[in-house]
Amino acid sequence: MRLKNFSLSFGSQIFKSVSEESRIRILHLLYKNGELTISDLEHILEFTQTKTSRHITYLKNSGIINARKIDQWVFYSLREEVEDIIHQVFEFLVKDITLQKDQETYEVLLSNRELAQNRFQNKQFYK
Repeated sequence: MRLKNFSLSFGSQIFKSVSEESRIRILHLLYKNGELTISDLEHILEFTQTKTSRHITYLKNSGIINARKIDQWVFYSLREEVEDIIHQVFEFLVKDITLQKDQETYEVLLSNRELAQNRFQNKQFYK
């Protein structure tokens, strides 16, 4: 679903959200990878839980991200309505070194997580 009524107030919320480097980094990871938890973001960005939560709350209150709770985990993702404008923002930042390093860290953590899951499944299989 695309954003149909782009109002001045909603536009200003988006621009305020991308005015802070930490929020840009969070948005970039959500844009590139879909859903992530606060724990994922903390590990990738090397932020404290407080700092991560503060920025996530800002983005959620701005209407830019969604939250979905499963058991004790809360998964955050970009709202479908803002994907087009966020895509345009990251077209300009595609070569940013910091964002590239964040994505590399995500990919390493993802491969480590998959490796750990495979080991756990293999242990269960061989018991």
